[in-house]
Amino acid sequence: MRRKPPRALGSRATRVKVLTSLLVAFLCALLGFGYAVQVHNTKSTYEGLSEDELVRLLDETSTQVDKLEERKSQLGEQLRSIQSAADKQQEAARIAKQNETASGILAGHLPAEGKGVEISIQEGNDRVDASTMFTLIEELRNAGAEVIALNGVRVVTSTYVKDSKDGVVCDGHNLTAPYRIQAIGDPDALQNAVQIAGGVGSRIKVQFHAQVSVTQSNSVRIDQIRQPQHYQYAQTVQ
Repeated sequence: MRRKPPRALGSRATRVKVLTSLLVAFLCALLGFGYAVQVHNTKSTYEGLSEDELVRLLDETSTQVDKLEERKSQLGEQLRSIQSAADKQQEAARIAKQNETASGILAGHLPAEGKGVEISIQEGNDRVDASTMFTLIEELRNAGAEVIALNGVRVVTSTYVKDSKDGVVCDGHNLTAPYRIQAIGDPDALQNAVQIAGGVGSRIKVQFHAQVSVTQSNSVRIDQIRQPQHYQYAQTVQ
């Protein structure tokens, strides 16, 4: 019997190279398309903003940068204080106690008082949804709010808001209108974040036909506190 001649290995290798090249080209084209869409969406997002909204974003970004620079300076001073102290352990303990108070306020474990704003939202025929309420909280945070309470519920980093049958649920608490938000921070910046043209306050008025009022105060007191969370897996580094 005559044996069948073996296939040429060269032709098979050529086909593999061609298929590989086509696959790589396809992946590169797909990646380039995704990048182009992302860039286009980013540009479209900013191009669609009004001048007032762009100014507000710039102000909020500047506020966040200033706070980070201030925190960096504070940490640098604390480090130099510990390094120059005769009793480094005692100085470290003093600074830790000082930071504990500040962290306790930010984490919601301690009451707080200071300048800020009080916001009242009186609903009309339409109900303000949870997404809009959460956007309002985020706008206040971006504007530099240090402590926030929503209808007596202390807002912390893990706070969630969802819709309910009668209003919204905030961290397990059923809340109904009128909504009262207290925020401690720069009163002008906080009020501007809510009332600026095209801002969240305007959207609440137009979309939900609600009444939104913002009142500045030299003494906003937030007594509501959150109990420290007990972690099952995370432990403090010794």
